[in-house]
Amino acid sequence: MNLASQSGEAGAGQLLFANFNQDNTILAFSILWETPDTDPQDGSEHADGLWSLAVGSKSGYKFFSLSSVDKLEQIYECTDTEDVCIVERLFSSSLVAIVSLKAPRKLKVCHFKKGTEICNYSYSNTILAVKLNRQRLIVCLEESLYIHNIRDMKVLHTIRETPPNPAGLCALSINNDNCYLAYPGSATIGEVQVFDTINLRAANMIPAHDSPLAALAFDASGTKLATASEKGTVIRVFSIPEGQKLFEFRRGVKRCVSICSLAFSMDGMFLSASSNTETVHIFKLEAVREKPPEEPTTWTGYFGKVLMASTSYLPSQVTEMFSQGRAFATVRLPFCGHKNICSLVTIQKIPRLLVGASDGYLYMYNLDPQEGGECALMRQHRLDGSMETTSEIVDSASHDCPLVTQAYGTAAAKGAYTPSSPTRLGKGQDANLEAYTDDLGAVGGACLEGEASALRLDEDSEHPPMILRTD
Repeated sequence: MNLASQSGEAGAGQLLFANFNQDNTILAFSILWETPDTDPQDGSEHADGLWSLAVGSKSGYKFFSLSSVDKLEQIYECTDTEDVCIVERLFSSSLVAIVSLKAPRKLKVCHFKKGTEICNYSYSNTILAVKLNRQRLIVCLEESLYIHNIRDMKVLHTIRETPPNPAGLCALSINNDNCYLAYPGSATIGEVQVFDTINLRAANMIPAHDSPLAALAFDASGTKLATASEKGTVIRVFSIPEGQKLFEFRRGVKRCVSICSLAFSMDGMFLSASSNTETVHIFKLEAVREKPPEEPTTWTGYFGKVLMASTSYLPSQVTEMFSQGRAFATVRLPFCGHKNICSLVTIQKIPRLLVGASDGYLYMYNLDPQEGGECALMRQHRLDGSMETTSEIVDSASHDCPLVTQAYGTAAAKGAYTPSSPTRLGKGQDANLEAYTDDLGAVGGACLEGEASALRLDEDSEHPPMILRTD
């Protein structure tokens, strides 16, 4: 959820960016805090029952651990990068990709535990989104996509002249065997382009919606893709790479909304959809069992039978409404109008819905996987580490106000950004690397001299084990 693309000026304590990591164990936030309020600490990697989040700020970014519903504990802080508008961590490893408002065309890849920069790239336009998995790093610009090899950060392929994508909408599967990239194939209708990032070729084009796309999300296996359009009334799930429609859910009928996020649970059984309204819908992905027909015994039952029988004579739009699934569970947020991002996780053996909102709060709800229904609000955490009880959440509305965030263009103008030149190559490094990356439109990529030790991320505590090289 990139909030820096909205217009206006940002004030203290307001979000610039928020995102859960690839396996929903980390929530990355970027907030304009005036000053850091706690000292950096070192912490352990993700383990069973330990969930983490990252907070980017005017003075850098922070990582917090969330081992229970009750407490956020800061485990790390970096203060050498200002106005962080994108911070993406590779699963629970020490690899972090960072973009700053002061240099919105420059991507920095860092080893946060060692406090070292691995490499950096500069692009021809503003970076709108960065996606990571164990195989690839994707950089999304408004009209192009760059595919990097995660192990040496070289540019493998560039998808040029994509339809205008000012929101930087794209999704990358986290599965090694189904390593697909999805992005809009049209600016006027809801076409989804599916690209195989391993074999570097187009896999499919899915006509998902009549209106332009608003949200995309893969499940953990990379075999399902959820989509939503700008109307926001219907959520569809397709098989990947075949593009067959598997599920269709109706979020609402009365009004069109702006979908903020789609998120699968790790087991692929549930799908959450949040919007700019106060309701989050959770759908259950299960095949509907056909029941043997029963003769109606009441006037209501008889009317329903007649109504279903008449669907063959109704317009297709009306017929579809009868076959669309409804929400299995819902969440009532204590605000309306804030951008937000959701994640379906398990904490302390209980399914939870986490909602990171642009008001600077993390909301936690319990989900009943058997009965569904209305989800109970358990805790609300401020992203400075403090916590409010449930009663305080209901009574407090001081944070429920529209956000005004800093535009990319404004930040770039203030920073007087100029594209940086390619990083100088160290001894023993490939002299062709600069020309190689420059031909594909991304400048830089060489490791900083003397940082060879920062390239190895295969310590026993790291996940996943990997080696980054430039030769």
